[in-house]
Amino acid sequence: MGLLDGISKKDYYEGQDLGNYQFVSLDNIITQFQIMYVGEDKVIPKIKRADIAFHAQRALAELSFDTFKSVKSQQIELPPSLTMSLPHDYVNYTKISWSDNAGIKRPLYPTKHTSNPFQVNQDASGAYEFMAYQYELLTNGNFYQGNYGWSSSGSDTTLPTTSPSFASIVDGVLTFEHHLHTNANGSNYSAALAFWQEIDVSGVSEINISADVVSAASVAGQHQIGVVRIGLSEQPGDNQVTFGSLNSSSSYISSDYYESITNGNGTTTAVELNELDVSEYETLYLVIQSSISPLQDIATGFTAKNTVDNVSVSNPNAVAEFSPEPGFEVNSSTWENYKSHTPSEDSIQDYKYEQHWLNPNERYGLDPQHAQINGSFYIDDRLGRIHFSSNVSGKTVILDYISDSLGTDGEMQVHKLAEDAMYKHMLCDIMSARANVGRGQLAYYKKDKFAAVRKAKLRLSNIKLEELTQILRGQSKQIKH
Repeated sequence: MGLLDGISKKDYYEGQDLGNYQFVSLDNIITQFQIMYVGEDKVIPKIKRADIAFHAQRALAELSFDTFKSVKSQQIELPPSLTMSLPHDYVNYTKISWSDNAGIKRPLYPTKHTSNPFQVNQDASGAYEFMAYQYELLTNGNFYQGNYGWSSSGSDTTLPTTSPSFASIVDGVLTFEHHLHTNANGSNYSAALAFWQEIDVSGVSEINISADVVSAASVAGQHQIGVVRIGLSEQPGDNQVTFGSLNSSSSYISSDYYESITNGNGTTTAVELNELDVSEYETLYLVIQSSISPLQDIATGFTAKNTVDNVSVSNPNAVAEFSPEPGFEVNSSTWENYKSHTPSEDSIQDYKYEQHWLNPNERYGLDPQHAQINGSFYIDDRLGRIHFSSNVSGKTVILDYISDSLGTDGEMQVHKLAEDAMYKHMLCDIMSARANVGRGQLAYYKKDKFAAVRKAKLRLSNIKLEELTQILRGQSKQIKH
């Protein structure tokens, strides 16, 4: 049956799959490899399809780098930041240029004489500053950004009370404000409140927890001592305000993983939970709970506050890292100077500029990469960005790049001119990974693979005799002096 049976010309020309007949999908490559090479009395008696798929993807990636035609490109209007983010499937670039008003690509050349290094923070004596917060696993432990990073059980506005209990950030301190309310049975309660944050502990063996806690003192005729509980839980806190009981808000890992504070005298208690074993977990929650029990015979309302500040969840085994200089966390002063500098080529539109000829030796030995006015760039692999010189600002920048063709299922396809190279590449890699394959056999498979890849490169080079002839005619022109 023909490959095009069931597809009319009308379907093709009105569809979105133009030119795709020249490719074969990786799934078909794997199936056809099984038909050719796997089975009784064949080269490979038995193999899992998953193993074939692995070697097929490796072959596709390797051939994408230097055999298949690179067809990926991106175009942006270069912003004032003079940076372009590397594409998500970027492996290497083939050409970077900008497009002029006529749509002609003007090549940009890499510069090797600048970069965007990590700028180390130093004190007045020149000593290195290290990042204490590299040990920190918690976000916004000082509450200087309000509720940022934290989740809350909210307030008891749904409960029958004239003055709801609630949790909030007051002057950079987590404050649990408790009030009296009465349930439908006429019993007095004050809502249990919770604050919590998810913590990534993957790859961490031990953590330390610390905080400054103040629990409210008891008031005769109104309420008992305030209770604050802080610790680690496998579950987040309860997002519903609950009556009295702290256990309804969260279930901590064990009694060793939390501490209850009931000092009740208005002074600060320093909470410290050290060397907590979290090696078995990927994600945990730091949960802070607060409650105050009112007296059952109280007739009037009250206001009582428990507070928490300076919360820290740290990794004691973390390795200290350099601290970036404030203001240069991302961009170093080297990069800032480079992008603010006006390139000298901006003032030179003609390289026969007469001032150069006044100094006969000035142009001798000129490096061709600098003998152009298009601009320059360099790639910052640390941040995944391309940095451009200032004379490229606002221009339409085009990035032609190579991918490994494994980004999406749709791009996992092979040009039919290189189909045989894929089979030979896969066969060689599979036989190299199998036991009891003789060295002579391996040498044969490697030679076969090399020949098939070389043939694919020639086929995909797209050399046309008429175009080559025309180029050679251009080389035969006489140059008159």
